Amino acid sequence: MPKVGNAVSPLHGGHCPPWLFKKMTQLSAAIVEAIIVEFGLDEVLRRFADPVWFQAFGGVIGFDWHSSGLTTVGLGALKTGLAAKQQELGIFIVGGKGKAAQQTPHEIDALGESAALSKDIGQLKDTSRLVAKVDSALVQDGFQLYHHVMIFTGSGQWTVIQQGMNDTQATARRYHWLSETVKSYIVEPHQGIVGRTMPHVLNLTEKSNVPLHKSSVKLTQRPEEVLLALRHLEEEAGEKKLIMPRHHGIPRSRYINKALQEIYRTSPDNYQDLIMTPGVGASTVRALAMVSEIIYGSPITYHDPVRYSFAHGGKDGIPYPVNRRNYERSLQVLEEALAKARIDDRTRMESLRRLAKVEFGTIKPAVT
Repeated sequence: MPKVGNAVSPLHGGHCPPWLFKKMTQLSAAIVEAIIVEFGLDEVLRRFADPVWFQAFGGVIGFDWHSSGLTTVGLGALKTGLAAKQQELGIFIVGGKGKAAQQTPHEIDALGESAALSKDIGQLKDTSRLVAKVDSALVQDGFQLYHHVMIFTGSGQWTVIQQGMNDTQATARRYHWLSETVKSYIVEPHQGIVGRTMPHVLNLTEKSNVPLHKSSVKLTQRPEEVLLALRHLEEEAGEKKLIMPRHHGIPRSRYINKALQEIYRTSPDNYQDLIMTPGVGASTVRALAMVSEIIYGSPITYHDPVRYSFAHGGKDGIPYPVNRRNYERSLQVLEEALAKARIDDRTRMESLRRLAKVEFGTIKPAVT
């Protein structure tokens, strides 16, 4: 997947007007229902896992296409709009912003019971926690997760959309996952990440950092050696033995001692089990990676995993720098869905005008 330009999703305050939110709930649910009728349940998951399509979807239902609210409010509207139809349609949406994100496992349990879903659906709770842990601990890019939504079908297929914020820059970054393309949760698992590329991102899901996974697991059997190495690094932080970007400081040994002891007690068999150990977070996995570099000689590489992005557009005429084929496919699916959606004529025409403006007006797909 190519990188295409830069994305800036500013964090917006305030609230969506109630009348607009109501329209969003109706239109977003109608679009999803139309896609199910025309293309099937799995296509809904693929579409929401596609950052380009999702961006167009948010604009169509009426939100500022470039802002962080497109994700949080757009998916909140969809969740509300689908609430009464989930069992009938066979597609379910859980999670949300802030505290709602933390309720995701409970919502999965509740839906499993109310909709009489397969017992295997309970595995989605583990998936939800693992996906959140990967984007908060293994992708250390300066963005703190505050939004987590999972869309899934009765067969257990899923997509996850997460968003993180960077308070200093007042910008957001979005992470997309799709079950059918995930071969490993800890090795380049994302369907796409939308954001502004940044230097010195510690991406421990990158293939080149896989050797650090194995050596980190080995080190968990020697916690005292890890602590000694960290203390040594703290004392010699000014030397050139290990140069770390400012936002990836050397973890203080006294703060991760408890986490290392818990890892040692549980003896994880692999890196995925290691990161899911209670108390293990970004500092612990970063500490193990640093010590692995020193002891085993596996160099840490820094590479931002962002694969999709958008430039500011709109009245100033700057185009979306996206792949034209992907963009046109997004418009095609949305247009066909809107044509079949069971919505009133006025709302349909307003939505089609918005699409026409996106396609032919001030916001145009770039030729690539």
